[in-house]
Amino acid sequence: MKKSTALLVLITTVVCMFSGCSKAQENLQNKEESISDKNILIVYLSRTKNTKAVAEIIQKNTGGLLVEIELQNPYPTDYKMIVSQVAKENETGYLPPLKTKIPNIEKFDTVFVGFPTWGMQLPPPMKSFLKEYNLEGKTIIPFNTNAGYGIGSSFQTVKELCSKSTVLKGFSVKGGIERDGILFVMEGEKEKEVQTEIKNWLKKIGLGKY
Repeated sequence: MKKSTALLVLITTVVCMFSGCSKAQENLQNKEESISDKNILIVYLSRTKNTKAVAEIIQKNTGGLLVEIELQNPYPTDYKMIVSQVAKENETGYLPPLKTKIPNIEKFDTVFVGFPTWGMQLPPPMKSFLKEYNLEGKTIIPFNTNAGYGIGSSFQTVKELCSKSTVLKGFSVKGGIERDGILFVMEGEKEKEVQTEIKNWLKKIGLGKY
């Protein structure tokens, strides 16, 4: 009897030890799954790599699939030429066809959409994306880089194009000034500042690993 009792106590102790460990692991796993279960997609348009850098920081803090928007017919590399072309597209409502395809977009619950401000508006390629895919019922989160003039009407346009989605508070940060030849600036101390700003923003909207 004594041996049986001692054996039972030992087994119970071991089980408790492992269940406590399992519980801790389960809590950690649940915390991670609370993010991954959201099935996050991060779609971005980037010309000078600044929006891309922001998208990558978001991915590090939320997980998710990172997808860059590419056009079937890329914009010209010359700054003045692209400004002229985008202005005409905005005037006529032309939506440039996308090379990027996302065949399983229905599995994503949360979609980050990132873009620079072009002509104080949402870039035509991002309009193409938002109109091409059915985002009804999804959570849409815009983020933006700009040359210091702000978001213009871009976030409002996202809300209008995603009227059947839940659009959360977006994030915006000053990037390069291509007009002045200042391109990629999201590095060094600037990158550290933006990382902190993004983490704080993600916490406010209920996302992020930390």
